[in-house]
Amino acid sequence: MSRSFEKSREVADGAKPDLRAKFLARRLPVAGEPPELVPARMVNEVLYCERCMYLEWAQGEFEDNAFTLEGRAVHQRADRPGGRLPPKPSLPAEAPADEAEPSADGSPGEGGEPAGAGGEDAAAARNPARRSRGSASKHAAPAEERPYQARSVWLSSEKLRLTAKIDVVEGAADGSVVPIEYKRGQAPEAPRGAWLPELAQVCAQALLLREHGYLVPEGAIYFAGSRKRVPVELDDELVQVTLSAVARALALAAEGRLPDPLVDDPRCDGCSLVGICLPDETNLLKRLEGAPPEELDPPAREPEDEELYDSTEPDPWGLSMGEPERELRRLQPARDERVPLYVQAQGARVTLDGDELAVLSREGRQRVRLSNTSQVCLMGNVQVTTQATRALLERSIPVAYFSRGGWFYGRMLAHESKNVELRIAQYRATTDPELCLRMARQLVAAKIRNSRTLLRRNHKEASAVTLSELEQLAKKSETAGELPALLGLEGTAARSYFGAFSGMLRGEAAEGGFDWEGRSRRPPTDPINALLSYAYALLSKELTVALSLAGLDPMLGFYHQPRFGRPALALDLMEEFRPLLADSVVLGVLNNGVIGLEDFTRMAGAASLESGGRRKFLLAWERRLDQLVTHPVFGYRISYRRVLEVQARLLGRYLLGEIDDYPSFRTR
Repeated sequence: MSRSFEKSREVADGAKPDLRAKFLARRLPVAGEPPELVPARMVNEVLYCERCMYLEWAQGEFEDNAFTLEGRAVHQRADRPGGRLPPKPSLPAEAPADEAEPSADGSPGEGGEPAGAGGEDAAAARNPARRSRGSASKHAAPAEERPYQARSVWLSSEKLRLTAKIDVVEGAADGSVVPIEYKRGQAPEAPRGAWLPELAQVCAQALLLREHGYLVPEGAIYFAGSRKRVPVELDDELVQVTLSAVARALALAAEGRLPDPLVDDPRCDGCSLVGICLPDETNLLKRLEGAPPEELDPPAREPEDEELYDSTEPDPWGLSMGEPERELRRLQPARDERVPLYVQAQGARVTLDGDELAVLSREGRQRVRLSNTSQVCLMGNVQVTTQATRALLERSIPVAYFSRGGWFYGRMLAHESKNVELRIAQYRATTDPELCLRMARQLVAAKIRNSRTLLRRNHKEASAVTLSELEQLAKKSETAGELPALLGLEGTAARSYFGAFSGMLRGEAAEGGFDWEGRSRRPPTDPINALLSYAYALLSKELTVALSLAGLDPMLGFYHQPRFGRPALALDLMEEFRPLLADSVVLGVLNNGVIGLEDFTRMAGAASLESGGRRKFLLAWERRLDQLVTHPVFGYRISYRRVLEVQARLLGRYLLGEIDDYPSFRTR
């Protein structure tokens, strides 16, 4: 069920900054930049999906899924350099000076492969493109007559503008060689035994071998799933298609514009980059640009959607757009199969034991698999060995550091995102006062309305005056003329919201001595404020990690101004999720009796959670993040943790000018 977010983005001045035009107009050419060499795998990708090629090569994005991991397993032996090539046939007297000698040691000649080049994209086995039927060359030597074999051979040529790491090269004594590309899965029932992108990838490898002086009568593709070797005929038509694909890849990279996503295309199903690309989501948002909202009855409320939908109220913010022509596909998994590891035992030590992390503490020894770990959160005095740190970095598993009381210090990542284009767009956008104000308006208005929704859902007798005041403050936030005025409106809304916060407590929490006199922090003076501060620190960590993985700089925001050590952009995106995640979990653990007064320590006018209380809160926090929720714009059900990632990716699409607005996450 798709719903418009048109009303939420109305602003007083009406003008929208054209981010894409600004970004392209201010791109700085690099003087004397050497020519790019197109990896052979990108020849495959540009024929399969130009957007996928641009994301992976030009922006340096990559994500594993089950298919790419399977492909990497298939490539394990081929990726181990070894063997030797046959002697070259007689070469011309003058060889091109820029040629790199063939390498079978895994080192690049010229250029390099992008991240994940040794893997296998799931979509590469399902390309619907068709080519005419052809037969294998009759001049290729039989396999038993090829005594030479080399693995992981890296070749480059500036003349061809190509580079490739060839899985296996078989050679005969006469200098003829056959490049072999390994693929996961079954051999398709295609006219030539494989789809066009795969044929072109092998052809690119063959052209490189020919450029280096070898005779290449044919190529081959080995499909591990069916254990079948398919010959590839290197006819003139395939050569021209391959060279055109190289030129197209270079042109797209030089243009500096992310190609449009495929429209309802089966090639997206199973693609490892689909959570980065967001094809259906981007297309939907483009269709909704300027579309008038339709006031329709809200959808039926499902039992598990108690906090999202209220069928007794109309659609007050124009979220409904009616039924789309077809249901939006949820191409990415609803949940992340991996889970975070929290270590809060003081003096604990995290070590590496094979493919597992071992946590050693006074409570004993606990082991978790690296493959099942999404992030590691260290609370207080916890040590991590160098071996464990290296293993975490190799697998791009973030490590978050907290104080013992829950203050979020920062995170460790393997490397910053390779998507420099997105970070440049972010840095330039943060210098645009108009854009910063516009983003801040949206975020504050969404936070106020989500706070209003939480009160309306959970308060025993929500005051109509308070609810009306919050709605009016949200409307004023959408038209605030400057950031200081917006800060004042947010502060007024916070006082009104937290003034009614105690009315959402139930049972023993309402009668059991949990004092509440309003929001206080640094330090929190009562147990409820201690829980809120702890929840906000966890939420800050989640969004910092999500933004970093999306290629954005979490330290540079639009509403929160840069300050030493503060993840300003994470705090920006936190605004709309504070009521939905942090406040909701706090109310849940109190109203359900999960945490009581005995779980707190009071000292010098401050309250803090004991270790047992933190453990119980973390379990409730993770359950909330794992809860499925219906996205108010896209209509499919995903976990809250996945929502945070989707919102971070959509912010990147907005900053690059692909969509005209950032769609806030608001409930009704």
